[in-house]
Amino acid sequence: MRASLFITCLIDNLYPQVAESMVKILDRYGVRIDVPMTQTCCGQPAYNSGYVDEARTVGATLLDAFEDAEYVITGSGSCAGMIHHDYPFLFQSNERLAARAEKLKAKTYEFSQFLVNVLGVRDVGARFPHRVTYHPSCHGARLLGIKNEPETLLSRVKEIDFVELPYASDCCGFGGTFAVKMAEISAAMVTEKTAHIHETNASFLVGTDMGCLMNIDGRLKREGSTVQVKHLAELLYEGILLEEGASR
Repeated sequence: MRASLFITCLIDNLYPQVAESMVKILDRYGVRIDVPMTQTCCGQPAYNSGYVDEARTVGATLLDAFEDAEYVITGSGSCAGMIHHDYPFLFQSNERLAARAEKLKAKTYEFSQFLVNVLGVRDVGARFPHRVTYHPSCHGARLLGIKNEPETLLSRVKEIDFVELPYASDCCGFGGTFAVKMAEISAAMVTEKTAHIHETNASFLVGTDMGCLMNIDGRLKREGSTVQVKHLAELLYEGILLEEGASR
């Protein structure tokens, strides 16, 4: 199987270890990964700020970059949600581009969705002896339709102490440009989120979208918290290495 990796802006610039973890996990299941170098932003920041024409121009670069991909996999439910939910509207005025947008939509998956729903993987062979809680990001859950896939993968991790996050579906307050435009409201929302994280007594918070995780991690650090924040792929790969080390 061949797939292209849509790295996304935050992962590319700030969290490259997330992309590396995805590639290393997928390689274990025979997925040959390529990374088109012409890919850019999906256009979501511009689109959410009302710059529709600019977002369309940026989005068209993804149509070109992933034109020949069999599958497109990304570590961001938010960016995949942009392709699934907003590209059909963004390109609707151009019949040729609209058809290409639908083609991209049909083959684009968030990482956990691809593992569970396409590859049929539920147990990656990981061990992670820590208390972990999970934050379901808004765009991934509500726009892309991520449901139980992350929890399915986490539930098979050996020795994990998984605890549900109170009010898990509440927004963390990031929302891309929302955090800039409505900084005080955003700060209040993420403060509520970190309070619920502390209620779980978890040592790790895991998620599927680095925008949300970056926002939450920043607030936790400002509070002096010891909770560590990780992308799902990062946690799973660390758990795989730990399990393999224990079996040697």
